[in-house]
Amino acid sequence: MSRPRAVMLRSRSAGDFDVLFRIAGDLATWEERSAASPAPLTREAFKNRLAQDDEDDSSQNVRFVVDVDGAAVGSVSLFDFDELARHAEVGIALVPEARGQGIGSAAISQIVEFAFVRCNLRRVHLQVIESNLGAIRAYEKAGFVVEGRQRQHAWVPGKYEDIVIMGILRSA
Repeated sequence: MSRPRAVMLRSRSAGDFDVLFRIAGDLATWEERSAASPAPLTREAFKNRLAQDDEDDSSQNVRFVVDVDGAAVGSVSLFDFDELARHAEVGIALVPEARGQGIGSAAISQIVEFAFVRCNLRRVHLQVIESNLGAIRAYEKAGFVVEGRQRQHAWVPGKYEDIVIMGILRSA
């Protein structure tokens, strides 16, 4: 019998660079993470982007590394905070071998709890490509509901797909 895996969120360390670079450079899932055109990413450009993110005090992004049993397997973040309306968007990216094992569900549940308890948000929302059924199931498992869709809004290798908008509200 396999033991449950310990999924936790933690701050980024220097030892996480290779995993995070691998995720950022994954052209197979590029359209799910960026509106920019897919392009190769150099290690130096990625290093500079991380350094810029670290130095930018004006952004209120909250970034965590997804850690499983002591090893980085992805990242999860809150961004685009609205201070007045008390909401933010969440995004997650995992290495392929960490998908489909409940790791994403656990990480999303943890970031939502952080958003509601530590950041005092009322709502967390996200966007997901309609064909990413595993992610949609993970989000639903964490309590997100479909709020709408943007029809044929994303170009995913060879076709247009809908973007599904999902959200979760803090319990009263």
